[in-house]
Amino acid sequence: MTHFASPHILWLLLALVPMVGGYIYRQRRGGATIRISTIGAMSEAPRTVRYWLRHLPFALRTVAVALIIIALARPQDVEHHSQTTSEGIDIVLAIDVSGTMLARDLKPDRITVAREAAGNFIVDRRGDRIGIVVFAGEAYTQSPLTTDQTTLLTMLGQVESGLIEDGTAIGTGLATALNRLRESEAKSKVVILLTDGVNNRTTIAPLTAAEIAKKLGVKVYTIGIGTRGTAPYPVQDMWGNISYQQMPVEIDEQTLREIAEMTGGEYFRATDKGTLAEVYERINQLEKSEVEVTEFTTYDERFLVYLLAALAALVLEFVIGQLWLKRIP
Repeated sequence: MTHFASPHILWLLLALVPMVGGYIYRQRRGGATIRISTIGAMSEAPRTVRYWLRHLPFALRTVAVALIIIALARPQDVEHHSQTTSEGIDIVLAIDVSGTMLARDLKPDRITVAREAAGNFIVDRRGDRIGIVVFAGEAYTQSPLTTDQTTLLTMLGQVESGLIEDGTAIGTGLATALNRLRESEAKSKVVILLTDGVNNRTTIAPLTAAEIAKKLGVKVYTIGIGTRGTAPYPVQDMWGNISYQQMPVEIDEQTLREIAEMTGGEYFRATDKGTLAEVYERINQLEKSEVEVTEFTTYDERFLVYLLAALAALVLEFVIGQLWLKRIP
């Protein structure tokens, strides 16, 4: 974008109006006269290139004056820049993939709703490093910490029940998530643990893992997913057929609440798709990344281009007017 440092000088361009007007007036008045008996022979004389270019020197001088005025106004190329520096948060999503996550109290089922909500959360966390841990009877890392949202969403799409031994090892899942954050140098480290059941594995007790999180300075948000009362759970018969039976929903809310309180996080209960989305949005608001935006403007002076063009026009005027179209007094 072109900008003038001294735009008021451009008003001098109006001086070109009387300059051009005076030239036209002088041309119409004519110059010196000579008396001759007839102009018949002269009127039939061919008009040369010099005749058609007789006004060129004045035109070049006018252009040169205009270019000098523009140069005095200091034209500049202006570019606006902004530099964003963000201090991202390291976040690990620990997702329960036990068989009960196929319960259909949330449509189409809990695991699908959990994937969709986590995906939307990932998209909203630009600049943060996010990892994914899944757990059932044991736990493993689905994706290490990364800022590559495309990779994260791809790996998240592959999260489903039945990949590992069934069960609900909340402590192991949390410990695996903490292991991903052990070497993290981020100022803020967060685990979002989502489960729909009660810990039934004793490898690592959930509160023991919470103690480790507290020592590492990791804040743990816990989410209990599932309706209250009963829900249709998948049941497999001896022939491998799957049917759904209404069974009581059992979530160890007390343990999840204690984990959150010990680490400075919060416990949330998500009873449907809408409330789960609200939970992730709430966490998104609580854990804001520090973003510093520095804006600056660069100016590239362009007056020299106009001065050189004006000089070229004056030189060309001199060459044409004094050497080629020079008049004999």
